[in-house]
Amino acid sequence: MSDLGQLLRKARLEKKISLEDLQESTKIRKRYLEAIEDGNYKILPGNFYVRAFIKSYAEAVGLEPNEILSLYQNVIPAAEPDHIEPTRSKRTTRNTERMGKWVSTVMMIAFFVLILGIIYYYIITNYNSKPHEANPVNEPNRVTDKVDPNANSGSVTTPVYDKKAPAVPAPPPVSVVKTEVKLVKSQGGTDYYLVSNADKLMIQMKVVGDACWMQIDSLGEQRDMLEQGTFTKGKEQSWELTNSAFMIFGRSNAVELNVNGTLIVLGDTPNAKRVQIDLQKV
Repeated sequence: MSDLGQLLRKARLEKKISLEDLQESTKIRKRYLEAIEDGNYKILPGNFYVRAFIKSYAEAVGLEPNEILSLYQNVIPAAEPDHIEPTRSKRTTRNTERMGKWVSTVMMIAFFVLILGIIYYYIITNYNSKPHEANPVNEPNRVTDKVDPNANSGSVTTPVYDKKAPAVPAPPPVSVVKTEVKLVKSQGGTDYYLVSNADKLMIQMKVVGDACWMQIDSLGEQRDMLEQGTFTKGKEQSWELTNSAFMIFGRSNAVELNVNGTLIVLGDTPNAKRVQIDLQKV
């Protein structure tokens, strides 16, 4: 066990914090925490993120992270990102592709129906807004069977034209509920967002800066890691979830994150960032 690992472990035990509790508060896997205490940095995702994990560990046990990093900078590996190919579940990929095709079909049908509704509403509104003339030239008069009181009893009924036609009522406007994404709190180094008026999460990530390591977990009945790895500049990735999600970014200012059409601001510094997105189902 390294001197740094002993220092962190001692602080954790003094706080009476178990590795399981530390894993829950930092969102760092237990085996990575044990590796930090043992000084075995090789099993961590990459040298670039060793400093980020140590910093999160120190904050969680009440130590000053910058002092720890400065004191042991000679034993901490240099911050050079190791390129790790993203790993993903084949089953998750197939499900994502199937759901993507289904959503695209539904959106196309809904868009077509919406266009027809707008055209119908526009025609009806324009018709009702035009002033009706006293004797329209081209509008045929309605024929009603009325008997002329001055005619003889045996005479033929004379058609009488009713010039008043009933107005067609305009349909009520369609109410559209907009999906809302808002920051509700920042606690323990994690930003918590709430997504309302939606039945699923549509998460889109794009790397706009240097390479960035990230991890995304699904927070359903049980926690399930969907994907982790180092993504290079220009890489885009999207996920579709029916429950809440938790994400870790090793370099927050290198990523653009979009949730259900709303841009999430991760920060402008190259620090690690943890984000939890909770879905409030309609």
